[in-house]
Amino acid sequence: MKEEFKLTKPINHIAFIMDGNGRWAKKRLLPRTAGHKEGCKRIVEVIRYCKKLGIKCVTLYAFSTENWNRPKSEIDLLFRYLKDFFNDYIQEFIDTKVKFRTMGDISKLPLDTVETIEKAKELTKDCNELIFNICLNYGSQQEIIRAAKQIAKEYKDGTLELESLNPESFTNYLYSKDLPKVDLMIRTSGEERLSNFILYQVAYAEFVFTDTYWPDFKEKQLIECLKEYETRDRRYGKIEE
Repeated sequence: MKEEFKLTKPINHIAFIMDGNGRWAKKRLLPRTAGHKEGCKRIVEVIRYCKKLGIKCVTLYAFSTENWNRPKSEIDLLFRYLKDFFNDYIQEFIDTKVKFRTMGDISKLPLDTVETIEKAKELTKDCNELIFNICLNYGSQQEIIRAAKQIAKEYKDGTLELESLNPESFTNYLYSKDLPKVDLMIRTSGEERLSNFILYQVAYAEFVFTDTYWPDFKEKQLIECLKEYETRDRRYGKIEE
């Protein structure tokens, strides 16, 4: 009988860069969109397993501000898959108390996608066992500039004293202001860069990069990443006594 994996170090928040859908499909002589469709299945599996482990928040990088440069046909299918995903799994999220939220400017998304997202948020607003946070039309540099503009406006209006601004208070101007700090950031597909993803929020997160393409990233691969995380000594700049 397979021994059940248990965390020995607490993790409140895991963030994922879900990379490799297109290469997964190409390897199988399939259209890129087939990789995105298969990748949606991994999302719900990851959410289920993280909840089982007691992880409080999962953030997924689903669509960046740069992804608008992709072919329109691919973008349209991506949003259709997103809509189908919520229609298929929203009842499960409600039943298992998974709260859905987003980061990014979703006003730029197709209207029917926005309506589906807002409905999912409303239906899960009282859920409190895991936060499922998805980044859509999100870019971290844009998020930081947005925060800087808001700070400048408040200072100009006389509602903010610059002396009150510090690393902790600055987080109140970010999309992630109500989320726990990121403990672990995982990127699939073998790439080792952040690609404009939560640059401020991962200041003290551990990074794990895996060669596995996202559509192949299942429980086994997640456990491997979590085991790697548990070998890390998180000192936050301190020296071991």
